[in-house]
This record gives sequence, C-alpha cells and structure tokens, in this order.
Amino acid sequence: MCGLSGINLKSVLQGFWTFGIAIAVVASSQLTMADEASCLFGDPDLCLKSNSIGSGCDACCGVLDEGCFSTTSPYLTGDWGGTRTDLAESGITFQADLTTFSFGVVEGGLDRKFRYSGHGDYIVNIDAGKLGLQEGLFVKLRAEHRFGQTLDGSTGSFMPTTISSSLPVPDSDKIYLTNVLFTQAFSENFAVFFGKMDTLDGDANAFAHDRGTKQFSNLGMVVNPIVLRSVPYSTLGAGFVWMENGEPIFTFTLMNPEDTASTVGISDLFAEGISMAAELRLPTNFFGKPGHQLFAGTWSSRDYTSLGQDPRIILPNVPINQTSGSWSMYYNFDQYLVTDPCDPTRGWGVFGRAGLGDDEANPLAWFLSFGVGGSSPLPGRKNDGFGAGWYYNGISDEIGPILDLALGGVSDGHGLELYYRAQITPWFDVTPDVQILFPGQSGVDTAYVMGLRSNISF
Repeated sequence: MCGLSGINLKSVLQGFWTFGIAIAVVASSQLTMADEASCLFGDPDLCLKSNSIGSGCDACCGVLDEGCFSTTSPYLTGDWGGTRTDLAESGITFQADLTTFSFGVVEGGLDRKFRYSGHGDYIVNIDAGKLGLQEGLFVKLRAEHRFGQTLDGSTGSFMPTTISSSLPVPDSDKIYLTNVLFTQAFSENFAVFFGKMDTLDGDANAFAHDRGTKQFSNLGMVVNPIVLRSVPYSTLGAGFVWMENGEPIFTFTLMNPEDTASTVGISDLFAEGISMAAELRLPTNFFGKPGHQLFAGTWSSRDYTSLGQDPRIILPNVPINQTSGSWSMYYNFDQYLVTDPCDPTRGWGVFGRAGLGDDEANPLAWFLSFGVGGSSPLPGRKNDGFGAGWYYNGISDEIGPILDLALGGVSDGHGLELYYRAQITPWFDVTPDVQILFPGQSGVDTAYVMGLRSNISF
C-alpha cells in the first residue's frame, strides 16, 4: 500500500484518539472548576438550592433555570462592562467567531502534509424596531475572511475537508462583506428580504450543518453539494419567508446567478440570468421526538461554458459543452431519537440528505449522505457534541468524460467523517476530527485525514 514512509496508521489513529480523550478529560475538569467558581460568585441561596434538590431532571432544570452559572460569559471578551447587554436591549447584537483548522493527510491522497488554516466570521444584527426606526425591520451584516493553507487538492476528493476555511474567496486573506441583508416582517408569520446574502445557511439540518465550524467540517456533511452549480455562495437577491413559531417553513429566493462575494455586485446584477431556490422545511414529531423534513429545488438560467472556479468544490476549470440553465432537487431530514427531558432541543439522532442534478451542466448527477449526531451522551458533558457520517457523490455521465481527460480518470467518490466537539469553556471548543475519503480518481489511494479544529467566540 502506498503511504507515508515510516508511519504506522494504526498507531497514529490510536495516538490521535488518546489525544482526543485527553482533551475531553481536561475539558471536563475545566468546566467543573468554572461551574464551582460561578457558584462562589453567584447567589449563595441559589447555589445551596441547586446542590440540595437531588438528581435527575429536577436537579438539572433547577440549576439552569435559577441562573447559578449566569456569571460565565459565552464570549471571550465578556459583556464589555454591561455595554453588550445594553446594546442588545437597544436592538444591536455582535457575534465574532474565529475557527482554526490543523488538518493533514496521514496516508494516501496526493500530498501527505499537515496544513493550518482558519476562518473569521463577524456578524452585526440590527433590530430597527427596538431602535425606534421601523417596526419589523431587521438588518444583518456579515464580514468574513479566511487565512492559511487548506488541504484542497491534497486528498484527491472533490469535497473540501474544511469548507469554512475555503470561504469566502479562495487564495485571499482579505475581509469581504458577504451579507448586507434587509428583512421586513409584516407579521409573526410573513417577511420579505432583499440585499446581499450568502447561501450557506440554506439546507438547514439539526445535526449536519452549522457552516462547518461547530459540527462536521467536510463539505459533503455540511450542505448538499448538488445545489452549488445553480446557487452562488454570496450574491444579491430577494425573497420571502413564511414562518411558524419563529421557525422558517417555506422560503423562496430570487438571486443573481454570479458569485459576488468580492464585489458589490450591482453592476453585474442579472447580467448572466437569474437563479431561484425554494425550500419547504416541515417540523415533525415522529416517535414523540422533534425532527424536520426538507424538500427543495433550484434553477438557474445562466449559460455554462466551463466548470468554473468555486471555492465550495474542488474541480479543474476546464471547458464543457455550452449549456443553458441548470437545476437541482434535494431533500434532507433530521430526527431526534433521544432528547433531554429538561431541554427537548438537546439530544442526538439521525440525519440524511439526497439530491439530483442535471447531467449537462452539473458535474454531480446525484448525492447521498447519512449519519448520526447531536449532543454528547457522555455523563457530565452536556455542552459537547459528536457526529459520524457518510456521503456519496455520483459523477455526471456528460461531464465525467471531460474530467477523465483533465484528471486522468474519475468515478464516483465517497467519504466518512467522525468528530467529537469538546467544550472547554463557554466561549472555546476543540474538535478532533477523522475523515476517510475515497476520491474516485484513478491512481489516487484512499486518503486518511486527521485534524484538530478550534473555535473561539468573541
């Protein structure tokens, strides 16, 4: 078997998971110390009550509801002396996250190296009603940047191993404004939106989404890649949403088909046609547990003459037969199997995705994924998360032969990913991650990828 000279894969994996377990143990001790410290600085009566109510659901809910841990901030920079809370009450909230990845190919693939990369995500949300300007008007600003070197091109897979560190613009470490989105709510159920938006929040899933920073890292487990051909990452658009109990049920979006993450985009608005996307996400209660069923489709009128360069998928920029328009249909589900009796949104369950795309413009003709994930089932680790998933991408019969010429032979690819996210503090988590990727390229061995992800909320 081809591989990195001198490396015993079994020993590496054993060492990696030993390291992961050590992180979890350290995290557990840190959280225990933080909890004890917060009680010391909190209301003594509440802490005495929390220590005397016994065990089980009542004890859990008693501690959380009474606020014994309210002195522990979810942000590294804290409450800014109360300013952060005051601003939130006035309608302005801030969220800044820095995610770093140290990932490497330890066996197989094309290039056996460890690489360091990262992604910064900075969000400002404005509630114009609370500011006394316009009731029901909300503004979302998002700025992003990436840095370092990713494993793109090292595994032989079309799916980026750490999708967030490839966004918003590949090979650039500049900060880009990817959201300037205005939303006007006309009731509790109906709202319209317009402006510059990013589309990574679409195809939502309780266990396999979260923009690749808190759950899975590989693109194949974060969103359905079948939609990427007809929907750009960041662009101008408008649409409407119908909500029930504050949760989006049906969303329709009309957008510019060209990615404009690095530009304002107004001068190129609809110059290459239009793209449309519609999603219906229905809440379910199978087995008495929460879940969702999502049905969606996309269509673009754009003319396609090459595969193009898209940071969300690793493909050569080679010409194809000119094709007018592209479409996709996709589905996903998430279903809790076990829930916390104190908090029904905490628990773990199963998820899956499926998708179909047109053969002529889309390099992927179909896609499947399935897995399990959610909150950690380990005692005392209520803020940790885990996931294990598998994906399979089917290559287009029309574009496959073109890729054969460019890459020396391709076929369907698939992969596995496993992660465990350990919450060290409320604002810092560390995630050991293992991926086994079957690239589908002739002459490229299965890539074994291991890495460590960290996330800090400011």
